[in-house]
Amino acid sequence: MRKLEEKILAEGMALSNSILKVDSFLNHQVDVNLMKEIGEEFGKYFKCKNISKVVTIESSGISPATMTALYLNVPLVFLKKQKPNTLNDDILQTTVKSFTKNESYELTVSKKFITKDENILIIDDFLANGEAANGAIRLIEELGAKVAGIGIVIEKSFQPGRKSLDEKGYDVYSLARIKELSDGKIFFE
Repeated sequence: MRKLEEKILAEGMALSNSILKVDSFLNHQVDVNLMKEIGEEFGKYFKCKNISKVVTIESSGISPATMTALYLNVPLVFLKKQKPNTLNDDILQTTVKSFTKNESYELTVSKKFITKDENILIIDDFLANGEAANGAIRLIEELGAKVAGIGIVIEKSFQPGRKSLDEKGYDVYSLARIKELSDGKIFFE
């Protein structure tokens, strides 16, 4: 998606050879007009998949996932990184290691929000090693639903996440694919 790539080049910061900071438009401050276009792009790509729900992981995936769910006119479910005190009923959890924070957390969902035989679209902000996406997949499939596709706003193609998802046969659609982060510069596929 050309507009997203331009925004990354204009406002993104390559903090290292593996970390891209995009907090001015995606994961701290949100460019809602760009998120609307991102949601439409994902919606158009996945509309033939008969999506029944969009699922994301809190918190940076919520904005693009919301716009995608709005475009597809389906509910949005976000998986929680911390189990709140109010979520005591029938839950499912899996452990995920965050690439950016280099720590593990329990990804949690209430079983009542994802049901058997649904077609689920996962939307996330980044794809690096694939831990978050694979954690979401584990929860969704354990609940008997099908992962119909995975939409990624920014993929770091030089990391193994895409390969692991491709090898499992998932339809992964990334809007911006970064080939390399080097000396403060950003290079796209």
